[in-house]
Amino acid sequence: MKLRRALSVSAATAALLPVAVATAPASQASPVAKIPTCYDLDTAYGQYHNNTFVGRSFGIPKSITLGADWTTYTATLTNASAKELKSFELSAKLGSYVYNEGDRDLSAYGDLQYWDTSQRAWKTLRQADGNARGTIPGPKTLKPRESVHVQLRFRVSKDLPLDQTYDAFTVITGTFVDRYRDMDCTAHGDAGGSFYPRKG
Repeated sequence: MKLRRALSVSAATAALLPVAVATAPASQASPVAKIPTCYDLDTAYGQYHNNTFVGRSFGIPKSITLGADWTTYTATLTNASAKELKSFELSAKLGSYVYNEGDRDLSAYGDLQYWDTSQRAWKTLRQADGNARGTIPGPKTLKPRESVHVQLRFRVSKDLPLDQTYDAFTVITGTFVDRYRDMDCTAHGDAGGSFYPRKG
Protein backbone atom coordinates (compact mmCIF):
# COMPACT_ATOMS: atom_id res chain seq x y z
CA MET A 1 0.00 0.00 0.00
CA LYS A 2 1.28 3.46 -0.83
CA LEU A 3 1.35 6.18 1.77
CA ARG A 4 -0.12 9.40 0.43
CA ARG A 5 2.09 12.28 1.53
CA ALA A 6 -0.16 15.13 0.43
CA LEU A 7 -1.71 15.80 3.83
CA SER A 8 -3.19 19.16 4.67
CA VAL A 9 -1.53 21.24 7.38
CA SER A 10 -4.29 20.46 9.87
CA ALA A 11 -4.20 16.76 9.06
CA ALA A 12 -0.43 16.66 9.32
CA THR A 13 -0.61 18.35 12.71
CA ALA A 14 -3.14 15.81 13.91
CA ALA A 15 -0.89 13.07 12.62
CA LEU A 16 1.73 13.91 15.22
CA LEU A 17 -0.61 13.65 18.17
CA PRO A 18 -0.42 9.90 18.87
CA VAL A 19 3.22 10.08 19.96
CA ALA A 20 3.00 13.39 21.78
CA VAL A 21 0.66 12.30 24.56
CA ALA A 22 1.80 10.70 27.81
CA THR A 23 1.87 6.93 27.64
CA ALA A 24 -0.82 4.99 29.48
CA PRO A 25 -0.03 1.49 30.77
CA ALA A 26 -0.82 -1.09 28.09
CA SER A 27 -2.40 -3.31 30.72
CA GLN A 28 -4.92 -0.64 31.65
CA ALA A 29 -8.47 -1.67 30.77
CA SER A 30 -9.94 0.13 27.80
CA PRO A 31 -13.03 2.23 28.65
CA VAL A 32 -14.71 1.06 25.45
CA ALA A 33 -13.91 -2.61 25.96
CA LYS A 34 -17.22 -3.26 27.76
CA ILE A 35 -19.28 -1.87 24.89
CA PRO A 36 -20.38 -4.43 22.26
CA THR A 37 -18.88 -4.14 18.81
CA CYS A 38 -21.03 -2.82 16.01
CA TYR A 39 -20.20 -6.01 14.12
CA ASP A 40 -21.81 -8.06 16.91
CA LEU A 41 -24.94 -5.96 16.53
CA ASP A 42 -24.62 -6.41 12.78
CA THR A 43 -24.90 -10.17 13.29
CA ALA A 44 -28.15 -9.64 15.14
CA TYR A 45 -29.66 -6.90 12.96
CA GLY A 46 -27.59 -6.65 9.78
CA GLN A 47 -26.67 -3.71 7.58
CA TYR A 48 -23.92 -2.04 9.68
CA HIS A 49 -21.40 -0.55 7.26
CA ASN A 50 -18.15 1.00 8.45
CA ASN A 51 -16.52 3.20 5.82
CA THR A 52 -15.05 5.53 8.40
CA PHE A 53 -11.32 5.08 7.87
CA VAL A 54 -8.93 5.23 4.98
CA GLY A 55 -5.80 3.29 5.99
CA ARG A 56 -2.39 3.45 4.32
CA SER A 57 1.02 2.01 5.12
CA PHE A 58 4.47 2.15 3.58
CA GLY A 59 7.59 0.10 4.23
CA ILE A 60 6.34 -3.42 5.02
CA PRO A 61 8.17 -5.90 2.74
CA LYS A 62 6.68 -9.10 1.36
CA SER A 63 9.08 -11.15 3.49
CA ILE A 64 11.57 -10.61 6.32
CA THR A 65 14.62 -12.54 7.49
CA LEU A 66 14.41 -14.09 10.95
CA GLY A 67 16.90 -12.58 13.38
CA ALA A 68 17.54 -9.59 11.12
CA ASP A 69 17.63 -5.96 12.21
CA TRP A 70 14.50 -3.82 12.56
CA THR A 71 12.10 -3.20 9.67
CA THR A 72 10.64 0.31 9.91
CA TYR A 73 7.30 1.33 8.44
CA THR A 74 4.77 4.13 8.65
CA ALA A 75 0.99 3.81 8.91
CA THR A 76 -1.78 6.39 8.60
CA LEU A 77 -5.47 6.29 9.49
CA THR A 78 -7.66 9.09 8.15
CA ASN A 79 -11.22 9.82 9.27
CA ALA A 80 -12.97 9.78 5.90
CA SER A 81 -16.44 10.27 7.39
CA ALA A 82 -18.39 13.46 8.00
CA LYS A 83 -18.59 12.90 11.76
CA GLU A 84 -16.20 13.43 14.64
CA LEU A 85 -15.07 10.13 16.14
CA LYS A 86 -15.58 9.86 19.89
CA SER A 87 -13.58 7.80 22.42
CA PHE A 88 -10.91 7.23 19.79
CA GLU A 89 -8.14 4.79 20.71
CA LEU A 90 -5.07 3.71 18.78
CA SER A 91 -3.26 0.37 19.08
CA ALA A 92 -0.79 -1.75 17.12
CA LYS A 93 0.05 -5.42 16.86
CA LEU A 94 2.41 -7.90 15.27
CA GLY A 95 1.25 -11.47 14.73
CA SER A 96 0.08 -14.15 12.34
CA TYR A 97 -3.25 -15.69 11.44
CA VAL A 98 -4.07 -19.07 12.97
CA TYR A 99 -6.03 -21.15 10.48
CA ASN A 100 -5.64 -24.66 11.87
CA GLU A 101 -5.65 -26.28 15.28
CA GLY A 102 -2.09 -26.51 16.55
CA ASP A 103 -0.83 -23.53 14.54
CA ARG A 104 1.10 -20.93 16.53
CA ASP A 105 0.92 -17.16 16.42
CA LEU A 106 4.39 -15.69 15.86
CA SER A 107 3.58 -12.65 18.03
CA ALA A 108 5.50 -13.96 21.05
CA TYR A 109 8.60 -14.35 18.85
CA GLY A 110 8.45 -10.76 17.59
CA ASP A 111 9.22 -7.27 18.81
CA LEU A 112 7.11 -4.22 17.95
CA GLN A 113 7.93 -0.59 18.78
CA TYR A 114 6.53 2.84 17.95
CA TRP A 115 8.42 6.13 17.79
CA ASP A 116 7.52 8.57 20.59
CA THR A 117 8.36 12.00 19.19
CA SER A 118 7.85 13.75 22.52
CA GLN A 119 10.57 11.68 24.17
CA ARG A 120 12.48 10.96 20.96
CA ALA A 121 12.66 7.27 21.76
CA TRP A 122 11.33 3.94 20.59
CA LYS A 123 8.72 2.43 22.93
CA THR A 124 8.08 -1.30 23.08
CA LEU A 125 4.57 -2.74 22.78
CA ARG A 126 4.13 -6.02 24.63
CA GLN A 127 1.27 -7.47 26.65
CA ALA A 128 1.52 -9.52 29.82
CA ASP A 129 1.02 -12.73 27.83
CA GLY A 130 4.16 -11.96 25.83
CA ASN A 131 2.44 -10.99 22.59
CA ALA A 132 3.77 -8.01 20.64
CA ARG A 133 0.85 -5.60 20.77
CA GLY A 134 -0.46 -2.71 22.84
CA THR A 135 -1.97 0.76 23.04
CA ILE A 136 -0.35 3.79 21.42
CA PRO A 137 -0.99 7.23 23.00
CA GLY A 138 -3.20 9.39 20.81
CA PRO A 139 -6.06 11.88 20.59
CA LYS A 140 -9.39 11.00 22.19
CA THR A 141 -11.36 12.34 19.23
CA LEU A 142 -10.71 12.51 15.50
CA LYS A 143 -12.43 15.14 13.39
CA PRO A 144 -13.46 14.63 9.76
CA ARG A 145 -10.42 14.48 7.43
CA GLU A 146 -7.99 14.40 10.34
CA SER A 147 -5.30 11.72 10.34
CA VAL A 148 -3.11 9.88 12.81
CA HIS A 149 0.32 8.99 11.53
CA VAL A 150 2.60 6.52 13.33
CA GLN A 151 6.13 5.28 12.70
CA LEU A 152 6.77 1.73 13.86
CA ARG A 153 9.41 -0.95 13.58
CA PHE A 154 9.36 -4.71 14.04
CA ARG A 155 11.52 -7.82 13.90
CA VAL A 156 11.05 -11.55 14.40
CA SER A 157 13.44 -13.77 16.35
CA LYS A 158 15.56 -16.42 14.66
CA ASP A 159 14.13 -18.83 17.26
CA LEU A 160 10.76 -18.89 15.49
CA PRO A 161 10.14 -22.54 14.45
CA LEU A 162 9.54 -22.82 10.71
CA ASP A 163 7.62 -26.08 10.93
CA GLN A 164 4.52 -24.31 9.62
CA THR A 165 3.62 -21.56 7.16
CA TYR A 166 3.04 -18.14 8.71
CA ASP A 167 0.64 -15.59 7.23
CA ALA A 168 2.07 -12.75 9.31
CA PHE A 169 1.02 -9.12 9.63
CA THR A 170 1.60 -5.89 11.49
CA VAL A 171 -1.07 -3.17 11.73
CA ILE A 172 -2.27 -0.14 13.61
CA THR A 173 -5.95 -0.12 14.60
CA GLY A 174 -8.16 2.86 15.33
CA THR A 175 -11.21 2.15 17.52
CA PHE A 176 -14.08 4.51 18.28
CA VAL A 177 -17.59 4.51 19.73
CA ASP A 178 -20.37 4.66 17.15
CA ARG A 179 -24.17 4.67 17.38
CA TYR A 180 -26.12 1.87 15.70
CA ARG A 181 -29.70 0.69 16.25
CA ASP A 182 -29.98 3.20 19.12
CA MET A 183 -27.08 1.52 20.91
CA ASP A 184 -23.48 2.53 21.57
CA CYS A 185 -21.02 0.13 19.97
CA THR A 186 -17.37 0.08 18.93
CA ALA A 187 -16.04 0.03 15.38
CA HIS A 188 -12.50 0.04 14.03
CA GLY A 189 -10.26 0.45 11.02
CA ASP A 190 -6.76 -0.85 10.25
CA ALA A 191 -3.65 0.21 8.36
CA GLY A 192 -0.74 -2.15 7.85
CA GLY A 193 0.39 -5.09 5.78
CA SER A 194 1.29 -8.77 5.55
CA PHE A 195 4.64 -10.52 5.26
CA TYR A 196 6.21 -13.97 5.40
CA PRO A 197 9.17 -14.86 7.67
CA ARG A 198 12.14 -16.71 6.17
CA LYS A 199 15.51 -18.01 7.32
CA GLY A 200 18.61 -15.94 6.62
